[in-house]
Amino acid sequence: GGESWYLALLGLAEHFRTSSPPKVRLCVHCLQAVLPRKPPARMEARTHLQLGSVLYHHTRNGDQARGHLEKAVSARGPLGARPIPQFEDVKFEAASLLSELYCQENSVDTAKPLLRKAIQISQQTPYWHCRLLFQLAQLHTLEKDLVSACDLLGVGAEYARVVGSEYTRALFLLSKGMLLLMERKLQEVHPLLTLCGQIVENWQGNPIQKESLRVFFLVLQVTHYLDAGQVKSVKPCLKQLQQCIQTISTLHDDEILPSNPADLFHWLPKEHMCVLVYLVTVMHSMQAGYLEKAQKYTDKALMQLEKLKMLDCSPILSSFQVILLEHIIMCRLVTGHKATALQEISQVCQLCQQSPRLFSNHAAQLHTLLGLYCISVNCMDNAEAQFTTALRLTTHQELWAFIVTNLASVYIREGNRHQELYSLLERINPDHNFPVSSHCLRAAAFYIRGLFSFFQGRYNEAKRFLRETLKMSNAEDLNRLTACSLVLLGHIFYVLGNHRESNNMVVPAMQLASKIPDMSVQLWSSALLRDLNKACGNAMDAHEAAQMHQNFSQQLLQDHIEACSLPEHNLITWTDGPPPVQFQAQNGPTTSLASLL
Repeated sequence: GGESWYLALLGLAEHFRTSSPPKVRLCVHCLQAVLPRKPPARMEARTHLQLGSVLYHHTRNGDQARGHLEKAVSARGPLGARPIPQFEDVKFEAASLLSELYCQENSVDTAKPLLRKAIQISQQTPYWHCRLLFQLAQLHTLEKDLVSACDLLGVGAEYARVVGSEYTRALFLLSKGMLLLMERKLQEVHPLLTLCGQIVENWQGNPIQKESLRVFFLVLQVTHYLDAGQVKSVKPCLKQLQQCIQTISTLHDDEILPSNPADLFHWLPKEHMCVLVYLVTVMHSMQAGYLEKAQKYTDKALMQLEKLKMLDCSPILSSFQVILLEHIIMCRLVTGHKATALQEISQVCQLCQQSPRLFSNHAAQLHTLLGLYCISVNCMDNAEAQFTTALRLTTHQELWAFIVTNLASVYIREGNRHQELYSLLERINPDHNFPVSSHCLRAAAFYIRGLFSFFQGRYNEAKRFLRETLKMSNAEDLNRLTACSLVLLGHIFYVLGNHRESNNMVVPAMQLASKIPDMSVQLWSSALLRDLNKACGNAMDAHEAAQMHQNFSQQLLQDHIEACSLPEHNLITWTDGPPPVQFQAQNGPTTSLASLL
């Protein structure tokens, strides 16, 4: 028949495209051979789409790809004919690819109207209409225009409801919930999440799709609790999430194609969901102060990520990796592994060098981590410079409050920065207009007040602040804040000569610190125990505590020496522009302690 030559060429092109590795040049030749023979309009458009697609995905030939895709988008069917569904699909797919290509070339403003037009004319084609709405919403999100993105997702949810796809309606609404959480619009999030919960529970469909909706829903709930610093209240949700991911890993991906074309979406591949659940578990363990558990889950997640990254270059994997490293770095600084933390900070720098977007999203966090590292190795001037840089780079309220709290602790330690300190403390006053809704950060702000009052010798005031911290940290199981407050209260009672009360504080502080394990609290409480026992004339106990203190000091000192002799230690002076290259040793430890001492 008239079309058999065309089908033969297409078949051949497809054969070359799917060879391993793909024979791109031969595939392009076959497709190009179609065009001079003036095929019917629909085939011509389809051929332009395929050429554009192959060139876009497999070559660096952006101009040619763009040319073919533009022709496919503007193709016209035979005059006077009714719109042919397959012909329309070609135009929508071409518009979707073309706008991706525009975005890669930084012509976002050309991509937007193209997508808008395609959305306008695709209302009869549920799959493409939904897909293009998601795509434009994502584009607005990347541009940090969350309001427009939320509007589009709302339109999508309503459209999905009308075409009878409750599944895709839930995906639109959950995506909108995620953006509202990013924007801190908590009043709007609650009713939305409640609605999502109902839709997800009532939906009867493919079990994998149903469970993945539940994972999405629960991840939003868990991160919402963690953002609010509610480490204890989140536990039932987190448990459900972990059960959910276990259920998913037992289900088989049956390729049951949904009967409703609007249902043809999925949120994340199963493997990515697994990593994500590890990730929120690590976030929880770190905030709650179960650092060995955080370590265990980080190792699992990073191993899985290494495997996935061999086959899959999706940028979300690098984001997961960076967020995991950020959390484990904080854990290492607490457990007294500064050298390892420093090498991991350097790893984050390397990941950020590979992706400008990753760097712009994580620059403030990177400088914050360097600031925390500087505190741990006693470089207070550098810590101040790092935190100041981080404050300049962040717009995120919780991160801002976290940085200010740590900067205040630097000023308190330096002892001569009263003016700056007072103005900082005013901005994070836990008794009055505290800037964020985080339980954990507010508890930390009380602790910082207590620490400052202690250094000024205002002991009664210090006790009031620390009791507030204790009340809050006990309510939500914030182990580290509890341990720090207890040992500081113990210190206050010791200074006031109330030895019994001091002992009642420092003993549980010590137990908690060794459970976390928090190295500096262990060091501090063992010193206090030594002095307490000496004062009370318990020579044996004093000797034992002194021995413990000696061991902790030794460990910390060795780690300190090792960290400061690494080439990466020079990162502490970097406060401007992209992360520097020259300091970075290759991944993994480069110097063993033995070679340094």
